[in-house]
Amino acid sequence: KVHFMVAMNAETFAKDQAEIAPGGYLFYDSTWPRKREITRDDITVIGVPLAEMINHHFVEPRTRILMKNVAYVGALAALLDLDLDIIEQLLKETFGEKKAKLVEPNMEAVHIGHDYARKHYDCPLPLHVKKADMTKGHVIVDGNTTAALGAMLAGANVAAWYPITPSTSVMDAFVSFCGKYRHDDKGHPQYKIIQAEDELAACGMVMGAGWMGARAFTATSGPGISLMNEFLSFGYYTEIPAVIFDIQRVGPSTGMPTRTQQSDINECAYAGHGDTRHICLYPADPAEAFEFAIKSFDLAERFQTPVFFVSDLDIGMNEWMVPELTWDENYQPDRGKVLSADDLEKLETRFGRYQDPDRDGIPWRTLPGVHPKGAYFTRGSGHDEHATYTEDAAGYQRVLDRLRRKFDTARKFVPAPYIDYARSKPVKAGIISLGSCDLAVKEARHNLKGKGTEFDYCRIRAFPFTDDIRQFINEHDTIFVIEQNRDAQLKAMLQAELDADARKLV
Repeated sequence: KVHFMVAMNAETFAKDQAEIAPGGYLFYDSTWPRKREITRDDITVIGVPLAEMINHHFVEPRTRILMKNVAYVGALAALLDLDLDIIEQLLKETFGEKKAKLVEPNMEAVHIGHDYARKHYDCPLPLHVKKADMTKGHVIVDGNTTAALGAMLAGANVAAWYPITPSTSVMDAFVSFCGKYRHDDKGHPQYKIIQAEDELAACGMVMGAGWMGARAFTATSGPGISLMNEFLSFGYYTEIPAVIFDIQRVGPSTGMPTRTQQSDINECAYAGHGDTRHICLYPADPAEAFEFAIKSFDLAERFQTPVFFVSDLDIGMNEWMVPELTWDENYQPDRGKVLSADDLEKLETRFGRYQDPDRDGIPWRTLPGVHPKGAYFTRGSGHDEHATYTEDAAGYQRVLDRLRRKFDTARKFVPAPYIDYARSKPVKAGIISLGSCDLAVKEARHNLKGKGTEFDYCRIRAFPFTDDIRQFINEHDTIFVIEQNRDAQLKAMLQAELDADARKLV
């Protein structure tokens, strides 16, 4: 239930009114009286003629629309005892120096709403706010911004993308950070950002940059992943480092671009044709998005493969309160197994791009042009350990088996799951979830515990799945899999990858 409802949309007025708790407050724009539609006697109705007042004060139509939304903030400031100085400071932060002249008209609108409320209502209401220190050590930020910051600090220097909601702000933020911080002593930019003609082209540019040794990435959403599948399969088979930021939205098809869903879990894990498996990281909030953005680039180069950063609209575009981000000044990028010119010069045998001397599935790579003994070309068609074209079954199978071995090695390096037991020993039932479901699951566990029902909790943070997840499933009679899609994509992956008992998974 809602205790204070600001009903600004006429089409949802009845629904808004129904959600208010008894004794609560309904605030609406009384420029258009709605006495017939106000059907409840157990709430207090507060009408403020926002549009009428703003239309008398401002002339330009667009300004009138915008300032009405600011005037109601002023009215709320009076009703709930909000500090006007803080509102003004927030406006200054929002507009910055370049748009500082917009602060004054916005504050005029704030005072219009504030003065009306104080004149016509007893302010503040019994329901009002007071200052607290609960936010100390925290920041309010969205996950696309923290992901972009992580990418820049990880050393990403090439980005290509095609705009698509809700991922575009990843690139907007990256452009902003690079423009501020990524120049040499002479002011020359140390990055390249390209808006491609479509998602397929963007992915191809990223693969090309990754082959040349850049830390490269693209940002997209479900429809973009669909278009990128050919290059994603290419990157997996040719073993090129790349990072794909997938900010999920509602599908199928165009779906609902401005709504959130965990719709691409399957698509990211197995994107491409043929036998492909991709490393995926699943952040749960903007703080983890920052951490996992950095981790994605290290994993991509260590395992020489495309890595998916799988977020969603809720994490990416909504503002969250998270602990202040921290940065290790001693951070060194993990570039993986790269042979230098000196290494190649000392090599007594023929360099094999797709050999596995360490038996961990990860070959050694070279950057094009470093030394004549190294690799200049890569091949997306059938190839053997020396990148030579082949249609030989045995040679092809050796490469595919090694790729699977490399994927299995990744289990030791991806983020471990978050596991929380209700007691010292496992209870009968557990919950498995991922990503932005986290806070809802924690709230549900808390509420259910108050009613006498306890659940253990495992939040998956990466694919491939680790042995900890297998153990968690095995030690419970029932596992409730919580995810945001119709077809239980995560549940199906758990069954396929861990051979989990389907009768356990609900």
